Amino acid sequence: MLRECNGSSRWVSTMIERRPFGSREALFNAADETWKSLDASDWLEAFAHHPRIGEQTNSIADREQSGVKSADDDVRAQLAQVNRDYEQRFGYIYIVCATGKSAEEMLAIVRNRLNNDPATELAVAAEEQRKITRLRLAKLLED
Repeated sequence: MLRECNGSSRWVSTMIERRPFGSREALFNAADETWKSLDASDWLEAFAHHPRIGEQTNSIADREQSGVKSADDDVRAQLAQVNRDYEQRFGYIYIVCATGKSAEEMLAIVRNRLNNDPATELAVAAEEQRKITRLRLAKLLED
């Protein structure tokens, strides 16, 4: 269940070691602390478990990316192109906490982030993954 929240195997194993969590807030704090303690290879492993923005996969990400479903074909095509541009520039997929964002918002965000240097962008992507993890943990607790 934790792997569905974050694809980093070190994050998952560390979270398992830290159990039990006495409260919801303790879980979220442990998740954040663990994520921030990891290195770039762990972050990249987590990123690799995500579909590209706009890809349909029948996964939890489809619900998170629901803003893409209502986008017109032109916006979808632009998202596909900037996904390729992003991967070519940084070497991993575009990670954004898509929940509540329209396709147009995600397109504007990625275009802006393409201007980042690689170190800055890795930190930005890692923060987006942290947000995604938190939202998925919250959903897990609801279920």
